[in-house]
Amino acid sequence: MSEVKLHAETRSEFGKGAARRIRREGKVPGVVYERGLEPLHVTLPGHDLLLALRTPNVLIDLVIDGKGSQLAIPKAVQRDAIKGFLEHVDLLKVKSGEKVTVEIFVNTEGELAPGGNLLEHVLSALPVETEATHIPEGVTISIEGLTAGDAVLAKDVKLPAGTTLAVDEDTVVLQVLSAQAEEAAEGNGDEAAGA
Repeated sequence: MSEVKLHAETRSEFGKGAARRIRREGKVPGVVYERGLEPLHVTLPGHDLLLALRTPNVLIDLVIDGKGSQLAIPKAVQRDAIKGFLEHVDLLKVKSGEKVTVEIFVNTEGELAPGGNLLEHVLSALPVETEATHIPEGVTISIEGLTAGDAVLAKDVKLPAGTTLAVDEDTVVLQVLSAQAEEAAEGNGDEAAGA
């Protein structure tokens, strides 16, 4: 898990006009939430924040003027739909040892059994509960030898120590589809579209 240090300034201006001014300066408006306390409105350096958010579930060491240093994780990120630049970020203040619910990437390794079957990622990210300062980057599931009709359930995924599922254990994470069944489903869709 990566930890990135960012310097932030508290802000007292709100609304669309203030947010536009902040973004013109190359910064991003944000809010830091802490359980049981009032949210803290901040301004973050845009480029540094963009780089930090490239790492999934990044832990941010947030140095806020006049408030000292605190750990936070991203909870919601708003981007411009066309240009992709950051418009706003919500951060959640966390403490070492505190449990948080996050989504971690599902990676696969190995090869399906021969036969031209297709692997469907029902969940590309798995919801888990883990310690805020030790969030795993992801899990790797072996698909070696799986055949049509096989599925990997959440309870079958080997999680890192200290991490538990935050989803029903019988939730399908991956499943193998028969290539013929996939072709038939596409054919039925084409026929319906032509009707």
